[in-house]
Amino acid sequence: MQRPRIALLNASQEPSTLRNFRRELDADLVEFAVREELPETFAFDAAVVTGSRASVYWDEPWIDALVEWVEEATDRELPLLGVCFGHQVLAEALGGTVEDMGEYEIGYREVEGDGLLFDDTVTAFTTHSDAVTELPPGAERTAENDYGVHGFRAGNAFGVQFHPEYDMETARTVTLGKELPDERIERVLDGITEANYAAACEAKSLFENFTDYVRGVDRPESRVA
Repeated sequence: MQRPRIALLNASQEPSTLRNFRRELDADLVEFAVREELPETFAFDAAVVTGSRASVYWDEPWIDALVEWVEEATDRELPLLGVCFGHQVLAEALGGTVEDMGEYEIGYREVEGDGLLFDDTVTAFTTHSDAVTELPPGAERTAENDYGVHGFRAGNAFGVQFHPEYDMETARTVTLGKELPDERIERVLDGITEANYAAACEAKSLFENFTDYVRGVDRPESRVA
């Protein structure tokens, strides 16, 4: 397999989301705006679920449909990568628990991992007020910091809470859009520096590691139209 064919399930309404994932994923992307449509097939080499301003526990039809699609995809052993909201969707689909943290984590922070998709400790941009508070049955925690779970694996499904795809422009735009005290917004903006971004770029290796993993998974169904 040269370039995997990946379904990009875009749950975001941020204009930068598609740009960021197109830049980071060395794959042929088939893009779906999941608030409007979902794939009618599972004939892909993998799927990636993006972040979103939504919460997975909201009572909205498009969220329920996305969780159901992801659940069936895992049953079919389709490799999956979930980022932030996508990470929470994976947890919900597989029987985990996602809850409001009652606080906000935002900015460049260190995340400790097991080296499965990225180095043992990485700097990454975080922005979330929901978290996976209980892993799905049989899942393995793969990353964490003092705010809680930042990554897990269950079979062919991988979730990360942070945003390895963010560039500096996206980090600034997202930060300015948050309803947080001005002083905290300014602190986060002050931390969006070339040095912190360069450190965070090490976490981008997880995209290459994921596509390498996908290339090693033999799924005849991925070749069925």
